[in-house]
Amino acid sequence: MTDYARRHLRFGWWSLLVFASLGFTLETLHGLKVRAYLDVSNETRRLMWTLAHAHGTLLGLVHVAFGLTVRSAALDPGLTNVRAISPALIAASVLLPGGFFLGGLAFYGGDPGLGVLLVPFGALSLIAAVFMIARASGRAV
Repeated sequence: MTDYARRHLRFGWWSLLVFASLGFTLETLHGLKVRAYLDVSNETRRLMWTLAHAHGTLLGLVHVAFGLTVRSAALDPGLTNVRAISPALIAASVLLPGGFFLGGLAFYGGDPGLGVLLVPFGALSLIAAVFMIARASGRAV
């Protein structure tokens, strides 16, 4: 049987490391006044990358919370659909910040790049995972 608690704790802490590092990188670009990041013409990039950092960091915390919830037996893996929740939560954590980041790599005027098309799929995955978790938490012993 898969150890879902360990999987999500590991995924969450590594996500926090990656997205905290991204935040540090963005602050460094800002501090060094890098024009490719700060120019008004690059406002879309700045917004997309800030959204990638914020969503990735928050989702890392969601993974840690989910891992601790499963570990504390607040969600009994035998009673819940943890096998569906786990991949949905991981997909959300890849697609949401990944779509924002890719949308800022190449953009067209004030519009983000095509990578932003991943964001709605990530949002739907997150909503599905949170719904399943909320529903299962009501059945917890």
